Amino acid sequence: MDQKQWYESLFENYGEKYDKESFTQGTLGECDFIEKELKSDKSLKILDVGCGTGRHSIELTKRGYNITGIDLSEAQLERARKKAADENLKIDFQKQDARNLTFNGEFDVALMLCEGGFPLMETDEMNYEILKSVTKALKEECKLIFTTLNGLFPLFHSVEEFLAAESEEENATYRNNTFDLMTFRDHNITEIEDDSGNKIKLNSNERYYVPSEITWLLKSLGYKRIDIYGAKIGAYSRDDKLTTNDYEMLVIAEK
Repeated sequence: MDQKQWYESLFENYGEKYDKESFTQGTLGECDFIEKELKSDKSLKILDVGCGTGRHSIELTKRGYNITGIDLSEAQLERARKKAADENLKIDFQKQDARNLTFNGEFDVALMLCEGGFPLMETDEMNYEILKSVTKALKEECKLIFTTLNGLFPLFHSVEEFLAAESEEENATYRNNTFDLMTFRDHNITEIEDDSGNKIKLNSNERYYVPSEITWLLKSLGYKRIDIYGAKIGAYSRDDKLTTNDYEMLVIAEK
């Protein structure tokens, strides 16, 4: 059997703790923004890629939207299903690999928020497979909304210091960060305490992208309009011009 990747090991038993991480606290504001982008059209079929514990899927379903959530982690999906059941919501949560989705031209909108799959993969090619696969799942006229790591940020700031400042007690910690200028990957040791109280250390790496790369990748997949902004947790806005101070960027692509 293939050795597990760090992101697979990370989410094996981390649903409850994940929901307490500082970067997962902006759900309501993020869903407000999504509603605005969708002009509150409840007839749209939405795919939530890398849905994790289902926070956006659940909130949008509460607001009357039709959502399918996919994730690679069965443990995260179990927590998502339990949370949905606790609120008497019926949501189709499926275990799927975002690089190889089974859907074909079924959805009007895809969401991929808080690094939902992209850009966690081991290679640039695999990250591109996610964009390709998600695009295949969408209809000819569609919208893709996602956040990803801003490659301009580590050129001006220490990723390790930023993450340490953002972290609360008992949240994940990130140490020995090294940012590779040739690959735009940040390598670090991620330490978490899982839901059973076990301390886990993982050698992680994530790909940071610059806006021109994202634009090129999406244009190659047929997107006509690509807008990129700074992404502020819980407060996405088209008014936030991307700067070197933004840790993440918000991408809105349309065909």
